[in-house]
Parts: sequence; structure tokens; C-alpha cells
Amino acid sequence: MKDKLKLLTTAGAVILLFLFSFQYSSFAQERSPEEIRKEIEELKQKLGNLSEQKNTLSKQISQFNYQIKLTTLKIEETEEKITLLGGRIGLLENSLQSLSDAFSSRAAETYKMTRLGDPFIMLLMAPDLNGVVSRFHYLQRIQEADRGLLVRLQDAQINYSNEKTDQEELQTELEGQKQVLGVQKEAKADLLTVTKNDEKKYQQLLAQARAEYEAIQAITAGKGVEEKVGNVGGGERIASIIRGSSCNSSGSHLHFIVSDNGSTHNPFSYLKSVGHINCSGPGECSAADPFNPSGGWDWPINPTIRFNQGYGPTWAVQNTWVGKIYNFHNGIDVDSDSSEVKAVQSGILYRGSYGGSGGCRLRYVRVDHDGSNLDTYYLHINY
Repeated sequence: MKDKLKLLTTAGAVILLFLFSFQYSSFAQERSPEEIRKEIEELKQKLGNLSEQKNTLSKQISQFNYQIKLTTLKIEETEEKITLLGGRIGLLENSLQSLSDAFSSRAAETYKMTRLGDPFIMLLMAPDLNGVVSRFHYLQRIQEADRGLLVRLQDAQINYSNEKTDQEELQTELEGQKQVLGVQKEAKADLLTVTKNDEKKYQQLLAQARAEYEAIQAITAGKGVEEKVGNVGGGERIASIIRGSSCNSSGSHLHFIVSDNGSTHNPFSYLKSVGHINCSGPGECSAADPFNPSGGWDWPINPTIRFNQGYGPTWAVQNTWVGKIYNFHNGIDVDSDSSEVKAVQSGILYRGSYGGSGGCRLRYVRVDHDGSNLDTYYLHINY
């Protein structure tokens, strides 16, 4: 009788533990997934409503606040999924192990009994016939029942092995969400630092970005006023970086563009690897845009290169006021301790300028490269 109770307790405990875990997970969480999902949708709606409002500093700060809250909720949602999935997987493994041990024990005992010979002869030889009969039939019934349960649990284990993969993917997603949250918080802090929470300063930054974008687009479209200087060799000095703020620029840097008949290319496809500091992210100097030159050209400035912004949909485009003006950066912004600017390849040198809505003339030089349709532009410079 004690053996019966032991076997029933083992099988029952497995099933009860399995059911209890799901009940516990439902009551343990502070908020349901549905509540989190509802709040996420509400925040998305608020962000959508903000897009229709006038572009002000308070609007931009509200966007950061909503985005930060939205990402925080997504992190909470992902962590809840990971916790629930982990509990289910761990419980299933423990349940399978417990049931497998119990099943193996019963199978071994049944095997020993059958080795004695014919079951009826075995019963006649036993001192306690009623006990043996009861035990034999009990083991047959419990073994048959648990065999079916074991099959079902093994099938579930196969399914949950796939969920383990899902769990790993969720963990990777979680790490990415945490990185996004960090960037959003840094972007908000950077905005408040630059603007000093002053609406007038914010509007000035927008106007400056708008004027620079207009001028650069016009220059690459051939609308600048230019004069031909003559042939220039690769590595030859052609200009110098303006130190401090200048026309359409709030600080020292070279805006370098590679163009093919007016269509810009990623400069990293042409420039070679070089010593650098990646300062393309928020704050004084943090990395955000990839620095991955793969070409053979020498750089237009001397190393060590200070990399301020990359090509394409950069961190600044996605997280600062410039993204309110344009969504694609058509060159790279770089600087170094030296102000000297050099031609990256031989060609014909032109000096030019463009006067746009910013109320000043943006100076630049252009090199029409020998033997190709490529031109390189060098902006925010003195001749």
C-alpha cells in the first residue's frame, strides 16, 4: 500500500506542479500582457498625434518622453515573455525527469516479476496472494496510464525545445531594446544641454540645419558659383577647415562628399582604414554611427580622425533636431588636430560658394577626378 501511495504521489505531484506553475505565473505578474500592450498602443497614438503639431522644443521633449516610456514598456513586455517562457521550459524538464524516473522504476519492478515465470504460478507460490495480485494489476494500470502521459510530455518537450530558441531570440531583442532606451535618454539629455531648454535656441538650430541642407543640396546639384583653379595632385593641400562656427555650421568640421553626376556615394567605400575617434553619438564623444572604410583613398585630413557623423540615416538624423530637416546625410563630418584639407585623388580643382536662406555664402572646393565621373566636395572650409 505504501508503494501505491508513493507511485501515485510521484505522478500526481508532477501533474499538480505543472498546473500550479501556470496559475502562479498568472497571479505573480504585476500587470497582464494585455495591459502592457494596451498602454503601448496608447503611447503610439500619442506619438502620432504629436507629429501633427508645430515643431517646438516642448514637442521634441514630449516625443523623447513618450519614446522612452514606450521603449521601457517594450522592455517590460519582453522580460515578461522571457520569464514566463523560462518557467514553462524549466518546469517541463523537471516534470519529464521525475516522471521518467518513476516510470523506469515501475518498469524494472514489473520486469522482475515476469522473470519468475508464469504470473499465475507466481501468484500460487506467493505467501500473500491478495497483495501480489493487487500489486501486479496496479502496476499494469499505472504503467499503461503513465506511458501515454510520458508520450505527451515528450511531444511537449520537442515543442519547448523550439521555445528555448525563442527565448534566446527574446534575450537578444531585450538587449537591443535596452540599448535603444539608453540612446533615447542620452539624446534627450543632449538636446537639453545644447538648447539649454530655450525655445529660441532650438529654433535657431533648426534654421541653421535647414539652411545647411538647402545649400549642400544646391551645391551637389551644380548650382554653386565656381571658378576653376587648375590641376591638383592627390594629397595636395586645397583648403583649410574653418575653426569655430561659420556659415551653416555651429562648430569645426569638414563635410566630405563623394558624388557621381550629382548622386552621392558613401565615402567609406573609397577611403582607406585610418586611426580615428568615433564621436558620432550623443554627449561629448560617444560612438553611434559605424566607422568602416573599405577603399584605398587617402583621407582629406590628417589622422587621428575625429568622426562626427556618418553617411545615410545617421544617429543625429534619427535622434536630434537635424532629423526634422532631412532624413539622409549625404556625406561624412570629420575633423582632426590639423586644419589642412587635401585632395584625395588627382583632378581639376574648383573653388565655389553658395548663398542660400541662411544669409551667408557657404564656401567649398570641388575636385573633378581624373579618369572617372566622380567628384569630391569639401565644405566648411577657407580657400
